[in-house]
Amino acid sequence: MRITVDMNLCESHGQCVFAAPDVFSFDDDDFLVYEAQPSDALRAHVRTAVSMCPARAISITDECASGLSS
Repeated sequence: MRITVDMNLCESHGQCVFAAPDVFSFDDDDFLVYEAQPSDALRAHVRTAVSMCPARAISITDECASGLSS
């Protein structure tokens, strides 16, 4: 899973931080920081964060671990 945040759309509402605090946070200057490739164990929290973003700035894509399709 790979997370992308369009920082041009992000308005720092913080809903993602509440939904997935192990993935999203704010730095000392209140800018969003995030783990681009979090553990799959956090998938449900990340999906919640995506759905809660009022600016629709967060997207996730699934990646094949080997990079090859069978």
